[in-house]
Amino acid sequence: MTAPVLAMTVGDPVGIGPEITASVLAEFSGRNDQHGVAVADLAVMRRAVKVLGLDVELRAITDWSVPSAGQGVIDVFDIGVLGDDLPDWGVVDARAGQAAVTAIEVATKAAMNREIAGIVTGPINKEAVWKSGSKHLGHTEMLGELTGVTKQDTMFVVENTKVPEHKLQVFFATRHMSLRKAIDALTVDTQVDSIERAHRALQLYGVASPRLAVAALNPHGGENGAFGDEEIEILRPAVDRVVDSGLEVTGPIPADSVFHQGLTGRYDGILSQYHDQGHIASKTFDFDGTISVTVGLPILRTSVDHGTAFDIAGQGIADAGTMRSAYTAAIGYAPFVDGIRAEYLPK
Repeated sequence: MTAPVLAMTVGDPVGIGPEITASVLAEFSGRNDQHGVAVADLAVMRRAVKVLGLDVELRAITDWSVPSAGQGVIDVFDIGVLGDDLPDWGVVDARAGQAAVTAIEVATKAAMNREIAGIVTGPINKEAVWKSGSKHLGHTEMLGELTGVTKQDTMFVVENTKVPEHKLQVFFATRHMSLRKAIDALTVDTQVDSIERAHRALQLYGVASPRLAVAALNPHGGENGAFGDEEIEILRPAVDRVVDSGLEVTGPIPADSVFHQGLTGRYDGILSQYHDQGHIASKTFDFDGTISVTVGLPILRTSVDHGTAFDIAGQGIADAGTMRSAYTAAIGYAPFVDGIRAEYLPK
């Protein structure tokens, strides 16, 4: 089988993205199960390699089909935005924001054209992106416009040290809104939609017969209405409806138990009810190993789930653990790209 080509966008070129990208690509350069390509200005990667003191060669490519040169070589798809005139490390800069946007555009186009298997994205700085003239709020909105998709979901993938052969995937019924608004947004219909989308995503990303758990909202699952009635009026009716349609779904299960149960192998996925419910559980268990997958795109996209760390950029001390996990996840999901594309490509 041909090794999947994976484009790694470095994010903001004056943040830690170039360093963690270079570190991971240097580590994987000798393996034949993938071909990683950095998407950035060549000078950006040259500076990152120097900061890290890596003994590697940088090779500029313009064709995604060029075979990997093997160990000790990092391929760079030079986007030609900054040239050799690089902004200073750790400073919000419009040119750096433009470079980040261009890299995403280049990689997404290649994925849509089936020239690559997927993209792994480094952290961007939203202020720099906005200074460049982009109106996008962030990666997700940008990728949606570039692929023609209007609804996307976040799927966290947690590396499982309790049961190494089992990975846990965490979904979110609501995301970037206040807790009060998130609770108000929960209805039986929206919960059914979230459950069905999460269940289908598990199938598309390689779980043949998914076991999905729905996290409760209130303490102890509401204690039969003593601590809240959302479980009685919204969550349980939604679970009953999807179970009647044939899906293997359990819940609502108290949130102080359900993530542990998922990590011990009882469930393949968990639907959390609000942003921090899933984020805190996942990141407390394994901050460096938890990565994000954007579900609903007709392309494979995995990502780090941290920022640009401007305060340490350029010092060669950034931890590449989450980027390594995002890249490893992309390798694992690459065989499912055709199914993902068929499901989510706008009709």
